[in-house]
Amino acid sequence: MRLQFRRRNLPWLVVLGAMTGIGLLSGAASPIVAAALAGMYGTAVLGSMLNVSSRRVTELSRSSLTAMRMSTNAREAFERARRRGGMIDPGLTLLDVGLITVQTGRAGMDLAMTRDVSQDEDGVRPFIQLHVQPVLADREARIRFELIDGNGARQYVHEMRTYLREGEMNLLADQQLPLAKNPKIAAGDWDLRVFVDGSMIGALSFTLIPSLSDRFRQPGTDVRGAASRLADEITDEESQSLPADDRPMSLEELLRQRGNRPPQNP
Repeated sequence: MRLQFRRRNLPWLVVLGAMTGIGLLSGAASPIVAAALAGMYGTAVLGSMLNVSSRRVTELSRSSLTAMRMSTNAREAFERARRRGGMIDPGLTLLDVGLITVQTGRAGMDLAMTRDVSQDEDGVRPFIQLHVQPVLADREARIRFELIDGNGARQYVHEMRTYLREGEMNLLADQQLPLAKNPKIAAGDWDLRVFVDGSMIGALSFTLIPSLSDRFRQPGTDVRGAASRLADEITDEESQSLPADDRPMSLEELLRQRGNRPPQNP
């Protein structure tokens, strides 16, 4: 969309301007009516200068429809990034963003999508779901994930080169942040930040919950043993409730499962 004066609109703009001027100078119009006439004429002048191509209208309509599919987390993350000066190209839409925890137990490796991460988990990986329009497709982009702790320190930074293709793309970080027995991290309120080609497109807050041993630590108590037994009991109960052919879900399956849930109010 650009401003460009078109000569073919000049005659009717002159006529409309003369009629508006007569109405304003006659003194018969009240201040409210006069202001309305001036506003209508200004709108007509501006409208005559707008040059909107059908292709641009189609792109804007497509962007609006895609934005309606953004998850609650994506909307929150996008708005926080925008307030911090982040920018995202209209041809790129953040559909979803979040964290995938990894836990290895007797039933095998378990992947879970969550916003409350426990230090009892083996590790955590960030992910995003993007929608790429044709204008930005067929090129390589640099995706950067950051996990910031409650003190503002970057505890996790991971960059990867990704070839953008048209349509939806699910991107999961190649590496994870170790959680269990990691002395460098502390429980509290954290931030997940996502960048595309150096521009922040999402900033999502999440909570890192202390491990069971830290939550139930008491003097003179065998905390590690109690926490271990409790974890084993939970694992046994989960194993009994799982079907025999259960296997870890992929990122696509987790997102599909999430999409089938009823929408939640922000």
